[in-house]
Amino acid sequence: MNIQSPSFIIDKQKCLSNIRFMSDKAKTHSVQFRPHFKTHQNAGVGELYRSEGIRKITVSSVDMAEYFMNLGWDDITIAFPVNIRQMDKINLIARKIKLNLVAESTGVVKYLDQNLKSKAGLFIKIDGGYNRTGIIHHDIENISEVVKASRDSSNIELKGFLIHSGHTYAAQSVKEILEIHHESLAIAGNLKNKFPGLMVSIGDTPGCSLANDFTNIDEIRPGNFVYYDMMQYFLGSCSFDKIAVSVACPVVSVHPHKKEVVVYGGAVHLSKEVLNINNSRYYGGCTLLGDNHGWGKLLETCFVKGVSQEHGIISAGEKLISTIKPGDLIGVIPVHSCLAADLLRKNTIMI
Repeated sequence: MNIQSPSFIIDKQKCLSNIRFMSDKAKTHSVQFRPHFKTHQNAGVGELYRSEGIRKITVSSVDMAEYFMNLGWDDITIAFPVNIRQMDKINLIARKIKLNLVAESTGVVKYLDQNLKSKAGLFIKIDGGYNRTGIIHHDIENISEVVKASRDSSNIELKGFLIHSGHTYAAQSVKEILEIHHESLAIAGNLKNKFPGLMVSIGDTPGCSLANDFTNIDEIRPGNFVYYDMMQYFLGSCSFDKIAVSVACPVVSVHPHKKEVVVYGGAVHLSKEVLNINNSRYYGGCTLLGDNHGWGKLLETCFVKGVSQEHGIISAGEKLISTIKPGDLIGVIPVHSCLAADLLRKNTIMI
């Protein structure tokens, strides 16, 4: 393999192990497993899921739904509020497969009722504390209006409620992640008491990875877990050996006096997602790549300290500085694998 530019390396066996871990957890807790494919957006990784018996998936856009539909996936939830400007494509997809949509207002529900040409499932988006979008979970009056509008529709099959506790990604401890998760369970229980017969679907990777209580939950839709990343590692959601991706970055310059290595691998490859680790800006961890481009341990004294468009600036320990040279490859473990996977979709290698 002659890697010439930043390349997204996927470890197949680690992916399979992560898929089996989450699939087994869903079975143990008797919840439906509908993994989110926005993390990988990759036909090959999709086939790994299929090999494990997964048939229902989640995506984050109409275009992504169309992509995976064309690969043979026929039961898809678009876990993003309906973009009514894409109604023609939504109708095309709904005519061919089982499609679930997401809405959070009576106006959109009525628009769907009037414009859907085939039946579609619907989840009502609930804000469980993330404060991104959705009806706030305690606004029962508003939720009731959307439920009624959905049930009155001849083209909509109301499935239930969709919650994404994305604020687990900002948690400061495993304890805080589990506290947020249990808040979601309580919200789910309240919704199920108020609206019997409707299901509740949740989907954050930290909560789904760490929790062993899924009371009141009918479905889980995590996505990041298939790869994991440095964010999940520092959150405590995974061990380093579960991280299934690395970005192979060519070294272009070594600056011993600054203890820095410059790589071809910047914001357009890794994203500008950043962590604060030991009071330093942290854009990715560093590893050495083997002959097959697999990677070993995390280099504790090395990390990506800065990115511009094409440049990655690595703070490097003396051992790396003394051995690395232009033309070598360094593996960068991204802070957020979902973004790096999207940026490098056309330059991906599975090993």
